[in-house]
Amino acid sequence: MKIHHIAKEKSVLNMFLAEIRDTSVQKDRMRFRRNIERIGEILGYELSKTLNYKMKGIKTPLGEKKTFLINDQIVICSVLRAGLPLHQGLLNYFDDADSSFISAYRHHENNEDSFKIIVEYVASPSLDNKILILADPMLATGRSLVSTYKALKNIGIPKEIHLVTAIGTREGIKNIENHFDTDTHLWIADIDDGLDQRGYIIPGLGDAGDLSFGDKLEV
Repeated sequence: MKIHHIAKEKSVLNMFLAEIRDTSVQKDRMRFRRNIERIGEILGYELSKTLNYKMKGIKTPLGEKKTFLINDQIVICSVLRAGLPLHQGLLNYFDDADSSFISAYRHHENNEDSFKIIVEYVASPSLDNKILILADPMLATGRSLVSTYKALKNIGIPKEIHLVTAIGTREGIKNIENHFDTDTHLWIADIDDGLDQRGYIIPGLGDAGDLSFGDKLEV
């Protein structure tokens, strides 16, 4: 797997990461969503450098200018519900992309530390010969991304797969490396120390879905 750890280089990305982690800033739900969206925009820009392009002449009021335009069909697939702000950030940069959505959530039976990933809903166009961007803001154990990828396998064979996430762990990265092809790209804003006993990222930021959209009842 080709890992792109973007926060290794100093940039404005570090400010957005700091704010989504900061408990005092997290209280502003709209700002949290917008910062996740902006992280998606930055990761999308970096990802765009690896895509295929074609030369096209653009007519201007005073002549013509040749420029490079993306020559790939893109499908952005987000894990509901936490992935929605990240999805929007990617859509802001890939105007013509199709969208795919999948539900994948943890189920802690009897509130135990162990959990299983439950996938209940998939809505997607064909993925055949397209660029698949799989977006999930948190890469903790990696099990959600693996389960999502397995659920998408019946929908087509992508030309390339790009995983986009805001914060992850080395343990999660190691896990997904065992399930995705070696030419898969992982675009990750930052990598944290590890996981707690319930599989949440330390220091992380908490539950990205709850911080974006409010607390949920466990059923």
